[in-house]
Amino acid sequence: QERLVESGGGLVQAGGSLRLACAASGIAVSDNQVVWYRQAPGRPREMVAVITKSGQTMAAEYAKGRFTISRDVAKNTVYLEMSSLKPEDTAVYSCNLLMFWGNGTLVTVSS
Repeated sequence: QERLVESGGGLVQAGGSLRLACAASGIAVSDNQVVWYRQAPGRPREMVAVITKSGQTMAAEYAKGRFTISRDVAKNTVYLEMSSLKPEDTAVYSCNLLMFWGNGTLVTVSS
Protein backbone atom coordinates (compact mmCIF):
# COMPACT_ATOMS: atom_id res chain seq x y z
CA GLN A 1 0.00 0.00 0.00
CA GLU A 2 1.37 3.38 -1.04
CA ARG A 3 2.02 5.79 1.78
CA LEU A 4 3.84 9.07 2.41
CA VAL A 5 4.80 10.16 5.91
CA GLU A 6 6.24 13.59 6.66
CA SER A 7 8.34 14.36 9.71
CA GLY A 8 10.74 16.95 11.02
CA GLY A 9 8.45 19.86 11.67
CA GLY A 10 8.46 21.82 14.89
CA LEU A 11 8.93 25.19 16.51
CA VAL A 12 11.98 27.19 15.52
CA GLN A 13 13.08 30.77 15.96
CA ALA A 14 13.39 33.08 13.01
CA GLY A 15 16.71 32.53 11.28
CA GLY A 16 16.79 28.90 12.29
CA SER A 17 16.79 25.72 10.25
CA LEU A 18 14.80 22.54 9.94
CA ARG A 19 15.00 19.43 7.81
CA LEU A 20 11.75 17.86 6.78
CA ALA A 21 11.51 14.29 5.55
CA CYS A 22 8.94 12.61 3.32
CA ALA A 23 9.28 8.86 3.70
CA ALA A 24 7.58 6.82 1.00
CA SER A 25 6.49 3.21 1.16
CA GLY A 26 4.93 1.10 -1.56
CA ILE A 27 6.16 3.46 -4.27
CA ALA A 28 9.64 4.58 -5.28
CA VAL A 29 10.63 8.25 -5.04
CA SER A 30 13.28 7.59 -7.68
CA ASP A 31 10.60 6.68 -10.23
CA ASN A 32 8.41 9.70 -9.70
CA GLN A 33 8.32 13.43 -9.27
CA VAL A 34 7.87 14.50 -5.66
CA VAL A 35 6.60 17.92 -4.66
CA TRP A 36 6.68 19.68 -1.31
CA TYR A 37 3.73 21.97 -0.69
CA ARG A 38 2.79 24.16 2.22
CA GLN A 39 -0.40 25.72 3.48
CA ALA A 40 -0.51 28.52 6.00
CA PRO A 41 -3.67 29.28 7.99
CA GLY A 42 -6.21 31.07 5.85
CA ARG A 43 -4.09 30.81 2.74
CA PRO A 44 -4.19 28.50 -0.29
CA ARG A 45 -1.75 25.67 -0.63
CA GLU A 46 1.40 26.62 -2.53
CA MET A 47 4.26 24.72 -4.08
CA VAL A 48 7.56 24.88 -2.25
CA ALA A 49 9.95 22.69 -4.22
CA VAL A 50 10.02 19.85 -6.72
CA ILE A 51 12.41 17.02 -7.45
CA THR A 52 11.81 15.29 -10.75
CA LYS A 53 12.21 11.65 -11.64
CA SER A 54 15.60 12.47 -13.15
CA GLY A 55 16.67 14.30 -10.02
CA GLN A 56 16.31 17.86 -11.28
CA THR A 57 15.15 20.30 -8.64
CA MET A 58 13.11 23.45 -8.74
CA ALA A 59 12.01 25.79 -5.98
CA ALA A 60 9.47 28.54 -5.62
CA GLU A 61 10.91 32.03 -5.82
CA TYR A 62 10.47 32.65 -2.10
CA ALA A 63 12.34 29.41 -1.34
CA LYS A 64 15.33 29.89 -3.60
CA GLY A 65 18.55 30.24 -1.68
CA ARG A 66 16.92 29.12 1.56
CA PHE A 67 15.24 25.77 0.89
CA THR A 68 16.81 22.72 -0.75
CA ILE A 69 15.01 19.60 -1.89
CA SER A 70 16.89 16.32 -2.17
CA ARG A 71 16.27 12.60 -2.05
CA ASP A 72 17.88 9.49 -0.66
CA VAL A 73 16.98 6.64 -2.96
CA ALA A 74 18.22 3.98 -0.55
CA LYS A 75 15.92 5.32 2.16
CA ASN A 76 13.14 6.08 -0.33
CA THR A 77 12.86 9.51 1.26
CA VAL A 78 12.72 13.07 -0.01
CA TYR A 79 14.02 15.88 2.18
CA LEU A 80 13.39 19.59 2.41
CA GLU A 81 16.22 21.45 4.07
CA MET A 82 15.05 24.86 5.22
CA SER A 83 17.30 27.61 6.51
CA SER A 84 16.98 31.30 7.33
CA LEU A 85 13.41 30.60 8.32
CA LYS A 86 10.97 33.47 8.64
CA PRO A 87 7.69 33.75 10.53
CA GLU A 88 5.90 33.77 7.17
CA ASP A 89 7.23 30.25 6.55
CA THR A 90 4.88 29.00 9.25
CA ALA A 91 2.64 26.40 7.62
CA VAL A 92 1.78 22.74 7.35
CA TYR A 93 4.24 21.19 4.91
CA SER A 94 3.10 18.19 2.89
CA CYS A 95 4.62 16.02 0.22
CA ASN A 96 2.91 14.76 -2.89
CA LEU A 97 3.74 11.91 -5.26
CA LEU A 98 1.25 11.17 -8.03
CA MET A 99 -2.13 11.05 -6.29
CA PHE A 100 -0.66 10.31 -2.89
CA TRP A 101 -0.33 12.80 -0.04
CA GLY A 102 1.04 12.61 3.45
CA ASN A 103 -0.69 14.10 6.46
CA GLY A 104 1.75 16.94 6.70
CA THR A 105 4.10 18.28 9.34
CA LEU A 106 3.65 21.61 11.06
CA VAL A 107 6.42 24.18 10.95
CA THR A 108 6.10 27.15 13.26
CA VAL A 109 8.62 29.97 13.07
CA SER A 110 8.59 32.42 15.95
CA SER A 111 9.79 35.99 15.63
